[in-house]
Amino acid sequence: MADSPTRLILRRDQKDEVFADGKGPVGDFAFNATVANAFDDMVSRSVPYYEEMQRMVCELAQDFAQPDTNLYDIGCSTATTLLTLDGMIGSDVQFIGIDNAPDMLDKAAQKIEESGTNRSIDLQVVDLHRGLQIENASVVTMLLTLQFVRPLFRERIMKTIYSGLNDHGCLLLIEKLTSEDTTFNRLFIEHYYDFKRRNGYSEIEISKKREALENVLIPYRLDENVQLLKETGFRSVEVFFRWYNFCGIIAVK
Repeated sequence: MADSPTRLILRRDQKDEVFADGKGPVGDFAFNATVANAFDDMVSRSVPYYEEMQRMVCELAQDFAQPDTNLYDIGCSTATTLLTLDGMIGSDVQFIGIDNAPDMLDKAAQKIEESGTNRSIDLQVVDLHRGLQIENASVVTMLLTLQFVRPLFRERIMKTIYSGLNDHGCLLLIEKLTSEDTTFNRLFIEHYYDFKRRNGYSEIEISKKREALENVLIPYRLDENVQLLKETGFRSVEVFFRWYNFCGIIAVK
């Protein structure tokens, strides 16, 4: 267990107004410089219980991290998870952050430098659709990332992660979900949009964000995610968080 309360490293120095302009067509969502600059505010206002999910992920990562191994954060965005873990896990664990968006990694590097950490954090630009390398890992985190990987490549990525994990290592996955039951699916989405409204997003922002993500974010059902993990070879798979259409899953090799 942590010796002190988990301290989440978020910077909300720029408000998320990426979709505030109601003019013009909406392109596919991209993690570009505009999104990177507003990302910490965007994710904290767009993902229910984001800080609590981060805290739970970090606590579980601490439980499984082993000396002289690697900890990978796939889809590390602005390094929030890595910087939060920095104060919880010994320096004998090597941190590696992977993201396909150079602008996000630029923001991550800035946050790491400003944090004053003495830990060397390896940031890598990797296109998951082209494959990745995982080795000597005791922990792999993948928060709201697999949903952006085209389904055709998800099995290959899971096999790569599994192969690179040491025995008793864990994968911590956070995903947005869809439901086979159309009634539940509609209700969960409506309650999710209510959450975004409570956090100050306008109807235009909600609508444009939904349109931008339509062909980019492809959620699985919970049972599909669990089946993918079990067919990959993980011996233990358990849900550790659930809020309507958001879910946290831990899988142990």
